[in-house]
Amino acid sequence: MMTVLKLAKLVINNKLGSTLLGLLVCSFSWADGEITSCKSLSATGNSEYPPYLWRESQDSKVLFGANRIVMDEIGRRLGIPIELQHTGPWSRAQVEVKAGRIDLMAGAFYTIPRIQYMDYVYPAFLNTTSVVWGKKGRDFVFKSRDDLIPLRGVTVINNSFGQDFDNFAKEKLNIYTVASLEHAFKMVSFGRVDYALYERNPGLAYVKLLKVADTVEVREPAISSEGLYLGISHKSKCNTGALRGQLAKIVQEMIAEGFMQKALDQGLEDWDKFGGK
Repeated sequence: MMTVLKLAKLVINNKLGSTLLGLLVCSFSWADGEITSCKSLSATGNSEYPPYLWRESQDSKVLFGANRIVMDEIGRRLGIPIELQHTGPWSRAQVEVKAGRIDLMAGAFYTIPRIQYMDYVYPAFLNTTSVVWGKKGRDFVFKSRDDLIPLRGVTVINNSFGQDFDNFAKEKLNIYTVASLEHAFKMVSFGRVDYALYERNPGLAYVKLLKVADTVEVREPAISSEGLYLGISHKSKCNTGALRGQLAKIVQEMIAEGFMQKALDQGLEDWDKFGGK
C-alpha cells in the first residue's frame, strides 16, 4: 500500500495526477470489497452420496451429511451464508455449476474436464476411496484394475474416480453409465453387468438402504483414493481471487482443527440414525 501512495505523490503534480490517484483509490476500494460483494452463495453436490450428502426424501431439495456440516461452517467463518441445495442427479448438479447458475460445488474429485468450468479450492477438505462392487457368488479374479478389462461394468453418469483411473477406464474398460447408484446396483444384482464402480462409504450406505447386502459386495483392492474439493464456477459473479484465497485459508484451518473428520463422523452417525431407514 505504501508503494502505491508514493506513486500517487510522484504523479500528483502531473496534469493526470488526480485522475490516476482516483483510479488507484477505486482499485483498492474494489479489492477490499471483493469478499463481501456477494451477500450469499449457492452450492450443490451429489445428493446420492451418504454420508457426505443425501436428501431426507425424494421430494426434498434440502441436503444433509458431512459436506453440509462443512459448508455451513465455511459460510459462518466467511460471513456469507451458503445455501446448499439439491439440483437434480449428480450429472445435473455439474451442469448447474458449469453454467454458473450455482456458485459452489460442495465436494468433487479433481479432473481435467472439471477444471475447464470451475476453480478448485486447495487443499481437499475430505478424502474418499473408490472400489469395485461385484455380485456375491459370481466370482471373478480381481487383483488389479487390469483384471476389469475383459468385463462389463457400470457407474453413475459423470462420476469420476480421479484423473488417472478415468483415463485408464476411457481407454481400456467397457463401462455403462446410468442416472443413479440404485440403478447401477440393480444391474449388478440382476447379473446384467459384472461390476459397478463407486466410492466405498456411499456404496455401503446404499447397499444397506436398498437391501442388497445379500447380493452385492466390495471387491478388494480399492481402485483409487481421491480428495473431495470445494469448487467455484468460472461463471459465478462471486468468483474472485480474494474469495478463493479466503476459502482456502478457512478450509486449511478447519482441517488443522480436526473439524473435517468430526463432520464425517457426524455424517456417518446421522445417516445410521435418520438417512438409512
